[in-house]
Amino acid sequence: MSEVILLKVMYLKLLTLGNQMRILIVGAGFSGAVIARQLAKAGHTISIIDKRDHIAGNCYDYTNEHGIRIHKYGAHLFHTNNKKVWNWLKPFSEWIKYEHRVLAQLSDGSFVPFPPNNETIKKVPKSNIIDTFYRPYSEKMWGIKLEELDKSIIGRIPMREDDSDLCFPKDKFQFLPKQGYNNLFTNILDHQNINIYTNTSFNKSMESSYDFIFNSMPIDEYFDYEYGPLPYRSIKFHTVTLPSPKLFPAGQINFTHSSQFTRCIEWKNFPYHGKNDCFSTITYEEPCDYIDNNMERYYPVKDVSGVNRKLYKKYEKMVGNKMKFIGRCGLYIYYDMHMAINSSLAIADKFIKESS
Repeated sequence: MSEVILLKVMYLKLLTLGNQMRILIVGAGFSGAVIARQLAKAGHTISIIDKRDHIAGNCYDYTNEHGIRIHKYGAHLFHTNNKKVWNWLKPFSEWIKYEHRVLAQLSDGSFVPFPPNNETIKKVPKSNIIDTFYRPYSEKMWGIKLEELDKSIIGRIPMREDDSDLCFPKDKFQFLPKQGYNNLFTNILDHQNINIYTNTSFNKSMESSYDFIFNSMPIDEYFDYEYGPLPYRSIKFHTVTLPSPKLFPAGQINFTHSSQFTRCIEWKNFPYHGKNDCFSTITYEEPCDYIDNNMERYYPVKDVSGVNRKLYKKYEKMVGNKMKFIGRCGLYIYYDMHMAINSSLAIADKFIKESS
């Protein structure tokens, strides 16, 4: 190697080292993991912490004593039309094609497709669709009257006038990670520039040790609720195993009754989620206020009046220039998985561009 080339190589190395930053990422769910991977690839040193004893955030899954894989915090089903998101995600796992179907159980015990289609309407007249399916589920889920909810929440699951029983009929990419989400996140975070610390809660004393922080903790909690708490909904997950090879005709059953429970997941009905000829494990869900569930925040409440969003904006204005809030709780917005990935890719790309 000539002296000129050697000097150029040394200069480039020094330039790269000069641009390296010590980055703290709070939360090892999709938002944090995607940013961690992108910034690590760009040469930054990443510490990612999570207060729980595992990575993968609310996507975390495990296999129980009966060989059945369970998503601890509710079913997570990847679906999107965003090719950029899919192309980024797919190298980190082997994937199985899976098109999700949901059945709703009526008061007589029979099942009909949901979202409602032509077959559903044969049993439930159009005039009763809202009060049979949308009102009881949504009011249990959100803890307020249907009329008080932002219309976009109901619009996420529109009624159809065809025979399709697919939950996401327009999404081109619908897959499950064959080895599970925990394996997927392990692969995403497998980089020499990433250090992972579970069982580690964020403390403001950490801030002085890092050049920048991406924070997925609740933004109102970070600012000690100066303007009051932001409302969230949570879910209590009740998981039981019963001595039956199969219980339901679909992976997800929505309830239409007036009890506090909204739906039930039978895990063996998802591909590669275990085989057992004697037992089946189900999880049924009970929505509640996050205060009644160990402060576990799952869903920001999007009210029709926009009061909650205005409160969030007051907190957003307080964020300093060395911190960026991310994720559902940091941005106070409902994200599907593909939306969280897409947002985090954009955030990471912008940071890399501005810090280079």
